[in-house]
Amino acid sequence: MIINSEPLSLAEVIDYMKEEETEPEIVGFIKKFNTLDVNNAKELRKELEGLGIIKIKPEHAVKIADLLPETAEELNKIFVDVGLDENEVQKILETIKKFR
Repeated sequence: MIINSEPLSLAEVIDYMKEEETEPEIVGFIKKFNTLDVNNAKELRKELEGLGIIKIKPEHAVKIADLLPETAEELNKIFVDVGLDENEVQKILETIKKFR
């Protein structure tokens, strides 16, 4: 039964799976692709929400935390359904730089 449908970053998934006694192979596989620890992933999501850009949905924030895009082109691949202006792109990229 699905109780809650909230997007999670890979770091948050790893943290959640450790609590649920998941097979270690699955956790290890996800760790290969994870770039942030759970605290930094949550903090990045919080800072992205704090930018006041209404185009950033929770799904976008999670993908940003997972991929940590470095350029406008990489960032725009996450926002395929919404167009970001130059100012919004710069705000997001500056926020990401704090977590690399």
